[in-house]
Amino acid sequence: MSDRPATFARRAADEYGLQIEVQEFPEGTKTAADAARAIGCEVAQIASSLVFVADTVVVVVTSGANRVDTRKLATLRGVHEARMAEPEEVRETVGYAIGGVPPFCHDSSVPVYLDEDLTAFETVWAAAGTPEAVFPISPDELAACADADAVDVTE
Repeated sequence: MSDRPATFARRAADEYGLQIEVQEFPEGTKTAADAARAIGCEVAQIASSLVFVADTVVVVVTSGANRVDTRKLATLRGVHEARMAEPEEVRETVGYAIGGVPPFCHDSSVPVYLDEDLTAFETVWAAAGTPEAVFPISPDELAACADADAVDVTE
């Protein structure tokens, strides 16, 4: 296993005072369905951090049950279009590979948006640095650490 989850947990403790309980699943949690199955929760409780380019790189933390509407994201950003970031753009900007991007502790300061549907849950599960690692967090705490606004950017 990678040391990325432990590094992420230390960084979250240092930067936000969080005591994150990382759980690793060798079978993988790369997709929301994989994560929900491994954890034993609803797919909607998976907080998937997806990276887009909409004038700049942005992260949208969306419910695993939803798809981001790039037109809504572009409108929110005041640009003509938004697209999924390429794998190299993701790694270069946020410091993590697709499937393991956490909602905060990115290598660069990027705008973060939170799917408002996640606020309906007491606990959601987010990636902790690799496609095999996740951690539980309340949506309020996630939004505070990520400096994220809850928005409607889903289909």
